[in-house]
Amino acid sequence: MRDEQNGHNPALTELRRRLDDGLARMRLNKTLLAGRAGLGRTTVSEAFQADGPVPSAQTVTALARALDLPVQELLALQRDAAGGGGGERPGPGRLIGEWEPHDLEVHPAGHSKVVDGSDAPGVRVLSGYVRRDHDRVLAEAVRNVAAGRSRIVVLVGTSSTGKTRACWEAVQPLVDRGWLLWHPFDPTRAEAALEDLHHVQPRTVVWLNEAQHYLGNRAAGEQIAAAVHHLLVTPERGPVLVLGTLWPEYAHQYTSLPAPGGDDPHSRVRELLAGRTLTIPDSFDAPALAAAAALAEGGDRLLADTLTRAHTDGRITQDLAGAPELLTRYQHASPAAKALLETAMDARRLGVGLHLPQAFLTDAAIDYLSQTDYDQLTDDWAETAFAELAKQVHGKQAPLRRTTPRPPRRPPTPSTASAPPSPQQAGPVFRLADYLEQHGRTTRRRLCPPASFWHAAHACLTHPDDLSNLTRAAQVRHRLVWAHHLRHRAAETGDTFALLHLAVMREEAGDREGAETLARQAADHGNTAALYRLAEMREETGDRESAEALARQAADAGSPFALRRLAEMREETGDREGAETVYRQAAETGDTFALLRLAVMREEAGNREGAEILARQAADAGSTGTLFSLAVMREEAGDREGAEALAQQAADAGSTGTLRRLAVMREEAGDREGAEILARQAVDAGDTEALRRLAEMREEAGDREGAETVYRQAADTGDTGDLRRLAMMREEAGDREGAEALARQAVDAGDTGALRRLAVMREETGDREGAESLARQAVDAGDTGALRRLAVMREETGDREGAEALARQAVDAGDTGALRRLAVMREETGNREGAEILARQAADAGDTEALLRLAEMREETGDREGAETVYRQVADVGDATLSFYNQLEEAFKKRWPYGLDPDGTPTSPWQ
Repeated sequence: MRDEQNGHNPALTELRRRLDDGLARMRLNKTLLAGRAGLGRTTVSEAFQADGPVPSAQTVTALARALDLPVQELLALQRDAAGGGGGERPGPGRLIGEWEPHDLEVHPAGHSKVVDGSDAPGVRVLSGYVRRDHDRVLAEAVRNVAAGRSRIVVLVGTSSTGKTRACWEAVQPLVDRGWLLWHPFDPTRAEAALEDLHHVQPRTVVWLNEAQHYLGNRAAGEQIAAAVHHLLVTPERGPVLVLGTLWPEYAHQYTSLPAPGGDDPHSRVRELLAGRTLTIPDSFDAPALAAAAALAEGGDRLLADTLTRAHTDGRITQDLAGAPELLTRYQHASPAAKALLETAMDARRLGVGLHLPQAFLTDAAIDYLSQTDYDQLTDDWAETAFAELAKQVHGKQAPLRRTTPRPPRRPPTPSTASAPPSPQQAGPVFRLADYLEQHGRTTRRRLCPPASFWHAAHACLTHPDDLSNLTRAAQVRHRLVWAHHLRHRAAETGDTFALLHLAVMREEAGDREGAETLARQAADHGNTAALYRLAEMREETGDRESAEALARQAADAGSPFALRRLAEMREETGDREGAETVYRQAAETGDTFALLRLAVMREEAGNREGAEILARQAADAGSTGTLFSLAVMREEAGDREGAEALAQQAADAGSTGTLRRLAVMREEAGDREGAEILARQAVDAGDTEALRRLAEMREEAGDREGAETVYRQAADTGDTGDLRRLAMMREEAGDREGAEALARQAVDAGDTGALRRLAVMREETGDREGAESLARQAVDAGDTGALRRLAVMREETGDREGAEALARQAVDAGDTGALRRLAVMREETGNREGAEILARQAADAGDTEALLRLAEMREETGDREGAETVYRQVADVGDATLSFYNQLEEAFKKRWPYGLDPDGTPTSPWQ
């Protein structure tokens, strides 16, 4: 930027003027100033140079401190200068010190302070802050970014547990360092994030509060996760700090592995969150309560007030946010108001967005009322009920408040379907209080909404995501009629998954033209799976030419797996020539798995040279698995020399596990010497797993001393599993103290299972007291399964009372499966009454699988009516995350082929 340009950048001119004044006032030259500020002489010179670039925020901060100038004022000038010089677009965000915490969605606590003698609106204040264990982790992340290393931390906890406040407190050390904070919000969170993530500048905090609105967005969530990952791993864009918050159910949804063969809609989000989430407890522990009491005694009236109510259960943050009053308002609401709240709770837990249309709530609430309450409704019942729910409670919250969505800032995406109306056209919308939403998810999880809910959703909701989510909710609850009608409504609004489903239905009905039209509409909106699915269906009917054309279209639209699947289908039918042709097409799109299959086919045909060429091509493209597969094939064929050569190539390309696999194969063949040689080669190549395998081989051979030596070598590389094995060996040798020390080392390194294994060993030797002590230590370290394992062992020995006591402890620690396991064991021993009692207790604790087991138990006893009652309860829960859901769906269809009505009665035949 040249001096003559500074006339167009008054902020830069003013920044340099104030630096010059400060330099003159302090009577320093630039050399002395550089030393005092800890900056280079050139950096300081350029900061004062008229035609120099805009100095960085870090430079301005150092100069301001050295010259005793106001840091924040100069940083504001620096930011304005960076954005007004006609250069690159400035990064999003503003200085952390310019933010008000409530604008970042920190829950307000207590009453606002009103400025004395004025009519100015009240200033919302925060209570004193009590630091807990998770704050130490956040503080470490902040120290890392201050030192130049980008970090991400996502706090996971239930509603109103202090997640957002913890993030706000954590970033305060960055205020004086001139860091920016960016909260993507307008026009929607996901759109704002997707648009500007690639503009984020170094020394920026990216604020992803309620991260489900970003990472869980059906259209953009995966792209946002990829953009955040790229931001974190690109050195020249850092340092940055990404902070997010999530409720546990969203964290579980995003990090759970998909069912085999099922869709994987959150693969990038799962990778982003791996190892980067931090759980925040629901309540304060004893030290935190003591710290809060000390702040209260020091004059913090907000904490003093909440401690009078929440000191026994430790739910301090929830009380500060007004949760108890919200719950009281719900419990004591008028019938009409309670019906509206329960409608809103059901809508949110079944996937409707934050902004609930008034027309939908009003129409849906009707069947939530008893007949007596319905008969007593007045003409203005809805207006009166909404007014009742709008009244604020402690913490400046309302159970159900009217809200105004921000209007869209850009033209809608072109669509062949009619666009949903804008919020203004759709009428008033309302938002349910967070705590009541969480309460509804817990207390209403086993209830299916009544008929008026589904009717109002079909009539009043217009957003594709809302309709798609409710379609799925109806489907998994076996409400097939409503699933059908809602799917059609979703398709009308442009939902690509609904279009795909309808395309498949048309294809199955023989309407190929209609199916292809719908599939193309879905593909035009980014859902290439539609074309891929049609290709599969055409291939299955023998129409190969049409299948190949559709697969090519899917590949051209960005789905190379479509061609691969087509090739696999041809290979399955024995058409190897046709399969190889399509595999070649897939390989040309960059599908390295296709190269692998081609290489294997060449190897099987005896063309080893061709196979190796393809394998190397795959390795060059980043897939060493082809070399590995060929090495295994040659080893199995007896060509050890060829196998070793390929394994070494794979190791050179980064796949050290190939050498380990050959070592295992030779061990299994009885060649221990050859196995050890290969294992050592793998170790030399950096494969620590090979060390463990070598140790296991020695242990199997009876060489315990040699095994322990190698286990120690592996443990030194950070392999916690070897620390655990060492602990077991010490325990078996009678060295309990050494065993516990090693187990704790493993736990500190992240292997909580080490303590559980020790506990089991002590239980087996009859040391129940020692076993329970270790199990509780394991639970404290996060291993809730330790108590369940002890409970099962006690049940097996006939100590039912002791087993139940431990199982309940496990449930209290979050392991609901403990009671279910005991129920199954009692069923197997013939104690059906005891089994049913435990199964019901497990179901009440939220274990849906226990309900299903209870239904099966009743059916086995011939109690078909009782079994059907419980099967309906399973359907009402609508738990599509159950690993056996597909089988469960088939069981529902056999019982109720036309589905269930909302009230649970079988649906009459319909077409």
